[in-house]
Amino acid sequence: MSHSLVDCFADVPDPRPRSEDADHPLVNLLTIAVCAVICGADDFTMIAQIGRERKDWFSRFLNLKHGIPSHDTFNRVLAALNPRAFEECLLAWITALHQVTQGGVIAIDGKTLRRSYDRGSNKASIHMVSA
Repeated sequence: MSHSLVDCFADVPDPRPRSEDADHPLVNLLTIAVCAVICGADDFTMIAQIGRERKDWFSRFLNLKHGIPSHDTFNRVLAALNPRAFEECLLAWITALHQVTQGGVIAIDGKTLRRSYDRGSNKASIHMVSA
């Protein structure tokens, strides 16, 4: 099992139509979002801001040909994401980290992103877990 966050998120199904996902691969959005939340981001604007601030670092392992997605892109795509598929991949990553660290301590914290509940389509709020 890979301990790479990018590898773990490669299996999450992209909810966007194929023509829409060309600029920002889903793995970029998920990786930047999880890393930003670990760094303390608690809304989509902060996720995009942290992505821009750490663009050079992210570009070492992500294809950022089209730059960092906007906060609106993070909001729209993460709201449409299958939460079960995301949860499974995130838990696989955390499990891999647990194995790599041989049971070393990994602090885990959960957050619900503000204003992520979509009343119009009755989609649940986005819950993020940071490790």
